[in-house]
Amino acid sequence: MKVFFYVQHLLGIGHLKRAATVARALRAEGLEVTLASGGLPVAGIDVLQLPAATSDASFKGLFDEQGRPVDAAWKGRRREALLAAWRASRADALVVELYPFGRRQMSFELEPLLEEAARREPRPLVVCSVRDLVQRKPGREEQMLAVAERFFDRILVHGDPRVVAFPHAARLGDKLRYTGYVVDLPEVKPSAVGKDEVLVSAGGGAVGRRLLEVAIQARAATSLKGHAWRVLAGINAAADDLAALQRMATDGIVVERSRPDFAQRLATCALSISQAGYNTVMEALGMGARAVVVPFAGGGEAEQGLRARLLAERGLLTVVEESALDTASLAAAVERSLARPRPARPDIDLDGARASARLIRAWLR
Repeated sequence: MKVFFYVQHLLGIGHLKRAATVARALRAEGLEVTLASGGLPVAGIDVLQLPAATSDASFKGLFDEQGRPVDAAWKGRRREALLAAWRASRADALVVELYPFGRRQMSFELEPLLEEAARREPRPLVVCSVRDLVQRKPGREEQMLAVAERFFDRILVHGDPRVVAFPHAARLGDKLRYTGYVVDLPEVKPSAVGKDEVLVSAGGGAVGRRLLEVAIQARAATSLKGHAWRVLAGINAAADDLAALQRMATDGIVVERSRPDFAQRLATCALSISQAGYNTVMEALGMGARAVVVPFAGGGEAEQGLRARLLAERGLLTVVEESALDTASLAAAVERSLARPRPARPDIDLDGARASARLIRAWLR
């Protein structure tokens, strides 16, 4: 059985990372997977690469690999590349990440893809893979739901309803299945690597420079000032931003672009300070790390903030709102987090990748 999995990441890398984790679980269940990515390439994730598109923090523009606004000709080339890849895959299932609950700017290629899948005989299984929370768009929600009802057989929501219910669960009815959160957790082995250091990160790093700067400045005002602080700028951080952070670093602070063992280090760190992206938060919870998070709120984004506040109400992390971020507020949040016991693994379903793969395999059979 073959699966064609479409994903488009624009600013961060969370969407691609989550899709790649589900794709690995599908392969472990014996399915052949084509993971087609429309974002910039990310080292270590093997994809069928489409002509890459990016965006800015407002999510209003769409740009090519050179940062130029895309035009009708570019869209035409991209659409044909996607359709050709879909046809060549001869897949039994089409999985589309996020759309129609987001990625509206990609409808120029996704509507033709869904139309073609609907016409094909035999008709493939069509599945939406979507995180636990999506932006509410008054005036657009009826259109989103109409697309979901017309083209999609199943909606996989990568969350746990004990934390938050998907906004459109009632309307979607039996099409919707909660999978639990998708998180790729390494095996925890006794290790002194990274023990008692402070991990500071900003996901892919495209919009995280200010958080990292404030964290570097706040170190001296915390009770962890004698610990090593490891600052990860992110694989998408601009070279100038990385260099500026390295110049700020004083003794005891290491600035790197990224670490392949990031999740493993969460198990031994004294504290994690990060944005509140889906993947980073779930890795911190799964590895039992104390965590201070600063939800990204640019471009009207509310998803990170809502999830972070729901988890903070359970005592699982400490939140600093982006609008209130400064050295004093971050240092105070560090002390509040340290005053609590290191969290045990939460009563939240973190087995979303395996559950997603088993559901898709069952539906295909």
